[in-house]
Amino acid sequence: MLVQQRTIKKPVSLSGIGLHTGTQCTMTFRPAPENYGIRFRRVDIGGSPEIPADVDHVVDVARGTTLGIGDVRVHTTEHVLAAVVGLLIDNIIIDLDGIEPPIGDGSAKPYVDVLQEAGFEMQEAPKDYLVIDQMVEYKDEKRGVHIVALPTDDFRMTVMVDYNNPALGSQHTGIFDLEKEFVPEFSMCRTFCFLHEVEQLRDAGLIKGGALDNAIVIADKDLPDEELRRIADKLGIKESIFLGGHGQPVNNKTLRFKNEPARHKLLDMVGDLALIGVPLKAHILAARPGHAANVEFAKIVRKLYQQKKIVKKYQHEKKQGVVFDVTALQRILPHRYPFLLVDKIVEFKLNERCVGVKSVSVNEEFFQGHFPGAPVMPGVLIIEGMAQTGGILLLDGSDTNDRLVLFMGINNAKFRRQVVPGDQLVYELTMVNRRSKVCTMRGEAYVDGQLVCEAEMMATIVDRPKIPQA
Repeated sequence: MLVQQRTIKKPVSLSGIGLHTGTQCTMTFRPAPENYGIRFRRVDIGGSPEIPADVDHVVDVARGTTLGIGDVRVHTTEHVLAAVVGLLIDNIIIDLDGIEPPIGDGSAKPYVDVLQEAGFEMQEAPKDYLVIDQMVEYKDEKRGVHIVALPTDDFRMTVMVDYNNPALGSQHTGIFDLEKEFVPEFSMCRTFCFLHEVEQLRDAGLIKGGALDNAIVIADKDLPDEELRRIADKLGIKESIFLGGHGQPVNNKTLRFKNEPARHKLLDMVGDLALIGVPLKAHILAARPGHAANVEFAKIVRKLYQQKKIVKKYQHEKKQGVVFDVTALQRILPHRYPFLLVDKIVEFKLNERCVGVKSVSVNEEFFQGHFPGAPVMPGVLIIEGMAQTGGILLLDGSDTNDRLVLFMGINNAKFRRQVVPGDQLVYELTMVNRRSKVCTMRGEAYVDGQLVCEAEMMATIVDRPKIPQA
C-alpha cells in the first residue's frame, strides 16, 4: 500500500447526463494540496460552494448517495468516489457545473479512464490510514444487512448480495488488493435494477437519465410486447425492448462478469466508505449492503477515526488500559494542583461515554480540614471530579486551549456512602444530550463497584478569555 498521499497531475474533464436527474453536467477533476481530502465544488453556483466528501454531509441515500451543504446538492456520488479511492487518490477537487455527475456507462470506468489520463503526483505528506484494531459492526435485522470491519494489515472487502429474487439469486465477490484489482476487475461493473422496479423508480422521480446503455435491467418477470413498449415510451427509450431468458439482462446485454451485480455492489461500497474521510486498513465483510447501510456503517467508522485522532493528539505514549494519563489530562484540562481530581481516563467513546479514575490518598490537602481524625472526601469534590471527567467527554477535536467548559447546573445529586483515604473513585459519565455548545450528562461515581455518588449535570462550552500580555 502507498505510504504517501497523492493527487493528480493536471485537470481533466468529462460530460454527460446524470442517471437520476437526467440533467447535463460537465465534471472536472483538479489537483489538490496535501491533507485537502476529496471535495465536490458546484461551479455553477455563485461562490462555487464546496461540499466535503464525508458522512457528515450525506443528505439522501435513495438509490444513490447525495451530498449537500445548505441548499446545495450533488447527487449520485458513489461511482465517482469509488474511482478516486480505487486509484488511491487522497486529495482532489471535483468541479461540477450541474447537480449530478455524468453517469457514463453506469460504472466507474469512465472516471477511472480520465483520471489515469491526468496521471498521478506523489505528495510529501504521509497517508493517514485508519487501522482497525477491534471489530466494528453494523446490523439491520429488518433488512438482513450485516457489515463488519475486522483487523488486518491492508485493505480487503468481501460482499454477498441476496435479493430473495430467483432472477438473480445469491452472489458474492471480494477484493484483496485495491491497487492491482480495482481497475481491471471492478471499475467497469455497471449499476443494475430489476425490470419490476423500473416504473417504480421513474414514478419516484428517479432514473430520469436511465437508459439501456447506462444500466443493466434484469428480467425478473414476463411481460407482453405491448407492455414492454409502454414502459419504453414512459422512460423515453426509443430502441426496441425484448426479453431474453429469466434472470438475464433485458435485450440480452452481455454481462462483463458472471457476478457483475455483486461486483457493482462492492464498487458502490468502496465509494460510500470513502465518506469516512481516510483510507482503511481493515477487512470489510458485508452481507446485503446498500447505500443506507453503507452510510450508517461509515458513520460508525468515522466516529472511531475522530476518536482515535483526538486520543493521538493528547496521549503521546501508548499505555495498556489507559486512554489519557495525567500528563495528557493536563494538556486538555486547565485544572492544576490541588484541584485536578482525575488521575487517568480508562474509557473514551466520542460523544457517548467517558470513564475516569481518581486514587484517593491521605495526602490530599482537603483531608487536613475535612475532618481531622475522621478524613472524608467532600461530596462537592466528588461532583467536581465527575465534572472534570465530563470535560473530557466534550472533546471533539477542536483546540482545548481556546475553550473552557463551564457547568450551568447540577440536578438530583445524591451521595450514597463516604469516600475515604485508600479508596479508588471511578467516574462514569454518559452523554444525555448535546446541542451546539450546551450539553447534558449523567455522572456516577463508584468505589469497589458500589455507587457512592450520582448527579445530572448541564455544561456549556465558551471561549477562553484572552490574558493580556505584560
